[in-house]
Amino acid sequence: MYCQTIVLGAGIVGVCTALHLQARGRQVILIDRDEPGSGTSHGNAGLIERSSVIPYAFPRQFSALLRYGLNRQPDVRYSLAHLPKAAPWLLRYWQQSAPGRLAKAAADMLPLVQRSVEEHDALIEAAGLQALVQAKGWIEVYRDDALFAKAKQELPGLARYGLRYEILDRAALQAREQQLDGDVKGGIHWLDPKTVSNPGGLTRGYAALFVQRGGQFLHGDARSLRQVAGGWQLDSRRGTVSADEVVACLGPQSAELYERLGYHFPLGIKRGYHMHYSTRDGAELNHSLCDTQGGYVLAPMARGVRLTTGIEFAASDAAVNEIQLRRCEALARKLFPALGERLDDKPWLGRRPCLPDMRPVIGPAPRHRNLWFNFGHAHHGLTLGPVSGRLLAELLTGAPPFTDPAPYSAARFD
Repeated sequence: MYCQTIVLGAGIVGVCTALHLQARGRQVILIDRDEPGSGTSHGNAGLIERSSVIPYAFPRQFSALLRYGLNRQPDVRYSLAHLPKAAPWLLRYWQQSAPGRLAKAAADMLPLVQRSVEEHDALIEAAGLQALVQAKGWIEVYRDDALFAKAKQELPGLARYGLRYEILDRAALQAREQQLDGDVKGGIHWLDPKTVSNPGGLTRGYAALFVQRGGQFLHGDARSLRQVAGGWQLDSRRGTVSADEVVACLGPQSAELYERLGYHFPLGIKRGYHMHYSTRDGAELNHSLCDTQGGYVLAPMARGVRLTTGIEFAASDAAVNEIQLRRCEALARKLFPALGERLDDKPWLGRRPCLPDMRPVIGPAPRHRNLWFNFGHAHHGLTLGPVSGRLLAELLTGAPPFTDPAPYSAARFD
């Protein structure tokens, strides 16, 4: 079986890359071990996050480092056994989070973040998935007066990004979300982002659009990829697939491929959990809420209210550990007392693929002809899937890129 382009990985990034290549005339086969949208793309908070213009940085203040070092916080937890292995990566992340470097990372990421909603909108309309998406934004909730005051003081510094938001005092916040605890201090309602009630369903809907437009989806293992005269080959359940070029969009599994090919990108994994809950007495959660102190998100989803946790540093294949989820659940029950029973048999565990300089890798492999990478989107894979797919497709087909691709080059680590 032959095609022009193989796209490896049917998460949100891979599916969107396949769609954009297809739209530019490439004959594409999309390949994954599992069904589309069943990995990291399935388990996130469902935010198309136009307002996250500053990347998630490593804390720099000594007080914060001490607090996290005690390993008792709900937003970040680490496995002591994993810490020696993670330490070099964490040091690089800390170095890249210095104010000047963070500002440069924010500037480099802005062209992707700015186009994130409109690129999704085009695919949502084409795939007929409007029922899964709402334009309600999300609310940052504060339970501490000092933290709320500090957040409001920082808002003018974001003016150059053109973000729309509303500052909600206690009364305004409770008018918007009537089931919240009466002790909340206020919130900031970010209006530009959109929310998705079934992120895995959105990815599968995009994949269905790809197939509807003539693309093929096959089950196969990226680890069988091999370079041959004239191109690349890979084994699928339907036989050998040959292609002129390959795009690897394997998210947290990217190292399983690129290390076999001699690359050593500093890809780290931030694990995270989610659990769905019912609500008591027919109560409704109208918006996605982020508890700024707890680092978790409560989001209304098709299955119920989804709680997604912050960051866990542990071995990628380590067993589920409920400590962080239980900490966040206790805080969530105070913030939103109508939170009911768990609906899932066990927590879902996801893995966010992160690079220490807070930029993804988008572009050609430095030492292999017709091999391309699109991975490392950290907390914003859902947000950036369509826009990074567009940029990759422009680069691969020789079209003028909508932004300078240099900040995302794989060669920066070579």
